[in-house]
Amino acid sequence: MFIQILLFLAILVQTIATVYALKLVRATKYNSIWILFIIGFSVLSVERIIQLLVFAGHPIPRFFMADIGFVVSICLSIGVMYAHKLFKYIDRLNHQRQLWNRRMLTATLRTEEKARSTFSKELHDGLGPLLSSAKMSLSALQSEEQDPARREMLSNTTYLINEAIRSIREISNNLSPHVLQDFGLARGVQNFIDKSVSMHNVKILFKTNLGRERFETDIEVILYRVICELINNSLKHASASLIELQLTASPTALQLDYRDDGRGFNPVVASECGMGLSNISSRIGSLGGLYELHSQPGAGMQAHICIALAGGEPTPKSDHKKNKKR
Repeated sequence: MFIQILLFLAILVQTIATVYALKLVRATKYNSIWILFIIGFSVLSVERIIQLLVFAGHPIPRFFMADIGFVVSICLSIGVMYAHKLFKYIDRLNHQRQLWNRRMLTATLRTEEKARSTFSKELHDGLGPLLSSAKMSLSALQSEEQDPARREMLSNTTYLINEAIRSIREISNNLSPHVLQDFGLARGVQNFIDKSVSMHNVKILFKTNLGRERFETDIEVILYRVICELINNSLKHASASLIELQLTASPTALQLDYRDDGRGFNPVVASECGMGLSNISSRIGSLGGLYELHSQPGAGMQAHICIALAGGEPTPKSDHKKNKKR
């Protein structure tokens, strides 16, 4: 009786599997997979029914049972082979989608940088000279004899124009850093650090083995933006008093190790990460790089970024430490 119950349950399970396979026939490109599974499960159900009949005392030829087993084996074996082919097809589609997303993101970032550069040039070459001309005209007026009230008004106006010129230069440089374009990544980062230190009560230690080496424009611009974003986050949100960053280049990779002593946060909570860190991940991903972030409340933040060069592979921080020990 127990064996008969097991056979009945087996028939029920195989029938349910057959129904699900029927639903999948039109849902995938490889319809033959599910057709073969339908045949296999159906024949298995028939085999279990025959076994029930055998237990009930009905004689069944042995060669018939052997034929059923052969059909089941063939259907399921071929179905598994087609399923393997289906999974390979899905992996290929996922890989193509990742490449497409990376290309789209890279194109977006390039368009953004091009717009920044154009706007920066318009500010610097368009509005800047106009303000300089206005300043020269005011200087000519100041050389004439004026009563104290008019002299003070001219002096205040000159001061405001100087501030406007300084602001335009600063905005233009932030939009498209000329030091980065002219002198490379290390000099551009150092220039941004000098400005940050002059405006905030913070100590920033920057170590690098880079000199005047140049890299692809996308790598330099994206890594520069990422470093600026990390420093701004440490200053504005983490209230850090000490920031350490090390930028090193090898023949196969460009690596950044970043650390601050700020208030820290929980990386698992999306609301604490913000759009800035999400943008960093997207930018590094567009280069096929590796981005690791570690932080917890009250313990500061650490970040590791690795971008492959000349066909190399991005290295996690743990592997990087092992290689240094060797």
